[in-house]
Order: sequence, then structure tokens, then C-alpha cells
Amino acid sequence: MSIKKIDHIAIVVEELERALGVYRDALGMAVTDVREMPEQDVKMAFLPTGDSEIELLEPLSAESGIGRYLAKRGEGLHHICLEVDDIEATLADLKAKGAQLIDETPKQGAYGRIAFIHPKGAHGVLIELVERT
Repeated sequence: MSIKKIDHIAIVVEELERALGVYRDALGMAVTDVREMPEQDVKMAFLPTGDSEIELLEPLSAESGIGRYLAKRGEGLHHICLEVDDIEATLADLKAKGAQLIDETPKQGAYGRIAFIHPKGAHGVLIELVERT
């Protein structure tokens, strides 16, 4: 298993445009992409910083996973994403070591295949793994 870098830090927001008023307008961060992922019921904005990104997440519905998270916990940090070379091998290694996985097989994300480690097994932090394509 090899972690390459912190790929991004994801922040849940109520309104993407309002959040961009801080990250883009006040902090001067460039927005490289804004996209909706209907299969995850989320609208995302990507703001690179150095070798990583900040990913802003706005739920498209209150019933989605992100919508329920926002309703329960409010705006703020959602997850940290780590880039890996081989997501299947990483998941197999983590499973063999007893890690508490949400996803045992990868699914398609915005920029590659992704899987999540449960926050209960990572000291309260939701960890996303990504193999960029």
C-alpha cells in the first residue's frame, strides 16, 4: 500500500456560490471545475492549492448522504482524500489489517475510482481513497 499525497480536503457547504465568496473571492483561490454528480446527489467545486485541492460539496437534495450529513453536523470538514497508486490492492491490504471500510470495492468518483474508510475506524475522520485516472 502506498499513499502518494493528500489529494483533497472536502468541505460540506449549504450553498456553493456563497462558499465561493470566501474561497474564490476573499482568499483568491482559482476554481478549476464545478460539476454535478447526480449519482452521488452532489454539486462540487474544485480549488487547487499547491499539490492538493479543496473540494466544496453542496448537496442536491436533503435526502442524499451529503444532505443528511449537513443536516446532522452542519457545514464544515467532510473528509480527507488520499491518493493511492492501486485502489484494489490498497483496499485488500486495509481489509487484511482489519480496517473498517465503507466500500470494499471502488466506485467511480469525479476524477477516478474511489472508496471510503469509515470514520469509526479512523478516529472520527472519514477518509476517501482515490486512484486518479
